Amino acid sequence: MATAPNALASQSALAVLREGGNAVEAMIAAAATIAAVYPHMNGLGGDGFWLISRPGHAPIGLEACGAAAGAASIESYRALGLSSIPFRGGLAANTVAGTVSGWDAAYGWSRNELRGRMPVARLLEDAIAYARDGIPVSRSLSACIAAKRDELAAVPGFARTFLPDDAVPAVGSRFRQPRLAATLEHLALKGLDDFYQGDLAHGIAQDLQQAGSPLTLADLQAHKAVWKTPLALTHSLGTIYNMPPPTQGLVSLLILGQLDRLLTPDMDPLGAPFVHACVEATKQAFAIRDRDITDPAYMSIDPQQLLQADHLDTLAARVRPGLAGAWAGGKGPGDTVWMGVIDANGVAVSFIQSIYHEFGSGIVLDQSGIQWQNRGCSFSLDPEARNPLTPGRKPFHTLNPALARFSDGRTMVYGNMGGDGQPQSQAAVFSRIARFGMNPQAAIDAPRWLLGRTWGNSSETLKLESRFPQATVDTLRALGHPVEVLHGYDETMGHAGAIVRHADGLFEGGNDPRSDGAAAGW
Repeated sequence: MATAPNALASQSALAVLREGGNAVEAMIAAAATIAAVYPHMNGLGGDGFWLISRPGHAPIGLEACGAAAGAASIESYRALGLSSIPFRGGLAANTVAGTVSGWDAAYGWSRNELRGRMPVARLLEDAIAYARDGIPVSRSLSACIAAKRDELAAVPGFARTFLPDDAVPAVGSRFRQPRLAATLEHLALKGLDDFYQGDLAHGIAQDLQQAGSPLTLADLQAHKAVWKTPLALTHSLGTIYNMPPPTQGLVSLLILGQLDRLLTPDMDPLGAPFVHACVEATKQAFAIRDRDITDPAYMSIDPQQLLQADHLDTLAARVRPGLAGAWAGGKGPGDTVWMGVIDANGVAVSFIQSIYHEFGSGIVLDQSGIQWQNRGCSFSLDPEARNPLTPGRKPFHTLNPALARFSDGRTMVYGNMGGDGQPQSQAAVFSRIARFGMNPQAAIDAPRWLLGRTWGNSSETLKLESRFPQATVDTLRALGHPVEVLHGYDETMGHAGAIVRHADGLFEGGNDPRSDGAAAGW
């Protein structure tokens, strides 16, 4: 089974599975396809993170995120008269794009450990066709181009790619990316590491320099994806895994660790007590995130220690059932795609891929058609900040793919896009499936909430979809939450997904009706 926020990516993964490919190969195919068909949310010029589980082995993580350019420093930006890093343009494109290195590392692992034999050319085949021949413009893509047109039209390469004939592409019109198709074909022929070491790397570096980025060929050549030991939360129902820093995977696990102590069987998964517990647990996890999480090379704490039972007991004891606590605000927006695949042998992949803000830095490289992320705009130009801009430093990441192994033999991959919303929707989906017995589709479809900001939204309120019962809304307001009611299925909540493989080999899956995706099984 595969699930993705664009149905074409789910189909690419399923096709690989039907042809005998494994979950890792299927995910590479899905990742390439969604980079071509959902360009406002992700692309080859972004970062990615993997969690991989296979029966009889401990789960492993793969960190495919890039570091700041060797020439990117607080002093170099201050010399330009800047007090903060711009969100768009060349100066925002200051970190290496790591996602293709993750595809490459995962592909090598698949061949060595799973005896995967599908050629890279087959895994990129669908993406090449969609980029070359075109796709129908989705409502989401058209609306996003329209919303960001004034902000991005002057950024190098954006108008050429996304504003043909100086107009926003209409919903249903054909959207082609011939330069991206040629780039994918080149990678299929020369190998994925050509992105960092070969002719493609030279072209990328040249175009980045012309666009005003501090990145160089040396930065690309120095990059490597890194295998990581995931963080693990011991839960009453099993073990839950997520990625370590620089991601906010710790936040997601801290929330679920608290909820394991706060939720009771009599709670309504649409009721105020449940939402209140989740929101208050989130506030405490965000406080830890903002105080401690950065590039692990600069951290003084062991994040795994914060998942110990005594620490979680202390956090949970601070939650007041009858009163909303204060908090300092969120990290802000971020767009992403999360996808999941589990194959017939029980190999499970939870994967997330992002260019940070919608369209990333806005830059589309002239030769390759690759749009570059702006993940580095999350760095601070204050040397005393938690995440100061430093050459070679990795930025803080909201990205965090999740995976659970239950004591009853089930395996679940799940995740969500949307900055601060990622750990919150993970808490909703996990709890509704694991605690309240909802099937994945019902758990994802059910109304969700969001505390703070996410992609396309800048207010710090507690946002609720209008499908929550009025009694839930009224009670949360009475508890002191600054509630804002949004549309019934509001894309502010992000795009969630989940797959559960039962011990007997049967599958359940779900996909978000707020997205353009699908869950597909065989």
